[in-house]
Amino acid sequence: MSKLNLDPAVIESARGCAARIAASVQSFIERHTTVSTERTVARLLGVDGVDEMESPLSNVLIDQLKEAGVLSRGAAYWIGNAAIATGLGPQKIAEEAAAGRLDVTKLPAAPVKDAESAVMPIAKEALAAIKKQRADRERMIKDIGEGRQPYLYVIVATGNIYEDVVQAQAAARQGADIIAVIRTTGQSLLDYVPYGATTEGFGGTYATQENFRIMRKALDEVGDEVGRYIRLCNYSSGMCMPEIAAMGALERLDVMLNDALYGILFRDINMQRTLVDQFFSRVIIGYSGIVFNSGEDNYLTTADAFEEAHTVLASQFINEQLAVLANIPEEQMGLGHAFEMDPSIEDGFLYELAQAVMAREIFPKASLKYMPPTKFMTGNIFKGHIQDALFNLIAVWSGQSLQLLGMLTEAIHTPHLQDRFLSIENASYIFNNARNLGEEVEFKKGGIIQKRAALVLGEADKLLRQIEADGLFATIEQGKFGGVKRARDGGKGLEGVVVKHGEYFNPFIPLMLKGGDAI
Repeated sequence: MSKLNLDPAVIESARGCAARIAASVQSFIERHTTVSTERTVARLLGVDGVDEMESPLSNVLIDQLKEAGVLSRGAAYWIGNAAIATGLGPQKIAEEAAAGRLDVTKLPAAPVKDAESAVMPIAKEALAAIKKQRADRERMIKDIGEGRQPYLYVIVATGNIYEDVVQAQAAARQGADIIAVIRTTGQSLLDYVPYGATTEGFGGTYATQENFRIMRKALDEVGDEVGRYIRLCNYSSGMCMPEIAAMGALERLDVMLNDALYGILFRDINMQRTLVDQFFSRVIIGYSGIVFNSGEDNYLTTADAFEEAHTVLASQFINEQLAVLANIPEEQMGLGHAFEMDPSIEDGFLYELAQAVMAREIFPKASLKYMPPTKFMTGNIFKGHIQDALFNLIAVWSGQSLQLLGMLTEAIHTPHLQDRFLSIENASYIFNNARNLGEEVEFKKGGIIQKRAALVLGEADKLLRQIEADGLFATIEQGKFGGVKRARDGGKGLEGVVVKHGEYFNPFIPLMLKGGDAI
């Protein structure tokens, strides 16, 4: 029963529009690949490391294919063909190509089925490694337990992975359930993934596979100490969405920020490039049991949270349907929203509550990620702490899943350890004292909360109808999300988009969509 008295027909209409929008986008995705998608194929086939110039071997190999004009057949074909011709494995093929001793495009061309047969055993080995990590996660949660939802989600952002470890373990001891390692400023715009452990970053720490491994080990250790599984979060958004998703899958990350629209709107990455990349990244995420976080909360930093609330819901519907196409279960859909209305609005708490309960009712199984107040935080830490408390109250009342904790010093500096402790204490106190509030309270029929939810849902349905008519690309060009306009042929990375050859193949997508069984 809907406590908000939402009209099921309107929800069904909105979801149907979103499904058709996603299907239209998917038809474009199916015809294209990108350099980052192909680098991911190479990485999953075992290509690792850097050359003497510190360039990732996956970049070197894929750049050679692109420059030769043959990337449209896919990295898997060229690696399989080279393996047949030389007897070498993918790693050695990449090393020889980087050293200038091998040009994979000049080798005799084998039939596509032979190339596919050559790489398939290697692909299945990669899937087995990812499956083992997923099984390890499930076993550890069963053995040592986990925190209760809403999970307490905090960040570390020192720039030095070893300092991040110290802070992350401290946060887990303070009560945190999820540690998000904030990525260094600007990494989303790098068209390569840095290599190895890093100790210098601005505003965060580089997302690298080695850094993932270091933090995963540290959180497993502290998890054993505190008696609950500690989840690890990082970013697979930006120019390298699928590559970082693959690294996260191999190193057992549990949550990954992953939203094409975020990169398009707020990092000016070309929409064609990032939507193609998002599909493969989400296929990987779905297969590996990772929860993805979408970025709808960011719209409310550039648009008014009261007036544009319907755009958040519309985007959630679209993100849900794009995730369905990538075979992601609802429980792994970390659809995003935020507590970002101007605190001076009369009854603002009621409007925020309506939005949060509406998200839970419309997406009942989703791992909703609720973001804290940031836009209207000030140097008044006492008022900020109260804003965070109201945010925490709505979270437990409405049954949110992942709660990124607000910090009372949000507008002053990067939070200190004691600031984070106060935030965890605040949330823990409210969650405990209001644990079952949502089960006890009903809303006035035709009251402020019900009317607000119905209005937002209706406006989202209208917007989705318009998006279906115009197309998602045109909608983004018109600035309907976050008030930010982006051109279909503009932004960064368009040159990395390639139309697929008729005999293109990527072994991982069909294998992962079928759960790892034979094609």
